[in-house]
Amino acid sequence: MSPFRRIVVWTAFVLAILLIGGLAYYSSVALRQKKAAYQETESLKQLRKAADEGNADAQTRLGLMYYRGRGVPQDYAEALRWSRKAADQGDAVAQFNLGFMYAKGRGGMPQDYAETARWYRKAADQGNVDAQFNLGLMYDNGQGVPRDSVEAHMWLSLAASRAARDDVKKYTSARDLVAKRMTPQELAEAHRRAAEWKPKTGEDKDEKPAK
Repeated sequence: MSPFRRIVVWTAFVLAILLIGGLAYYSSVALRQKKAAYQETESLKQLRKAADEGNADAQTRLGLMYYRGRGVPQDYAEALRWSRKAADQGDAVAQFNLGFMYAKGRGGMPQDYAETARWYRKAADQGNVDAQFNLGLMYDNGQGVPRDSVEAHMWLSLAASRAARDDVKKYTSARDLVAKRMTPQELAEAHRRAAEWKPKTGEDKDEKPAK
């Protein structure tokens, strides 16, 4: 066999191997995608079943999925419905999410800061850090609640003391801005309330967002 013919045969052989490998790769990718889609569908079925049976955590997760449009079509009304079911059971995350939706006026309901503050308070009372921070801001601005620097500082202080690393600076700065407008007596009272604060459970309060 001439050198040229050997090169042609070798090239054809290599191309055939590459083609077979490429087809196998794409077949494998398609199979994995199909498997992932099936698993996602099954997971959603299981989640919905648990939510229908009254599982508050499943209801919270389903509400958040509808709010964000992840795994299901975005539907604020459904997000509100599932979040409220979980919030009524005392789930702090759902309570925060429900408050957030009232703040934004989502789910076919009007913007309502009083309801926002009410649901944030339920979640904050249980120790939800995001709710504590947002509630502190509402007291500072007088949104949905009377303006109250002592309450604002207390909630912001609690949030800052338990914030995730990325939020510490943000929460601390908000608290310190409020402190600059307070008297020594007001600061002392805010510190006292924060020191005496203890988390409640959903049951304690007759009862989990969006960022």
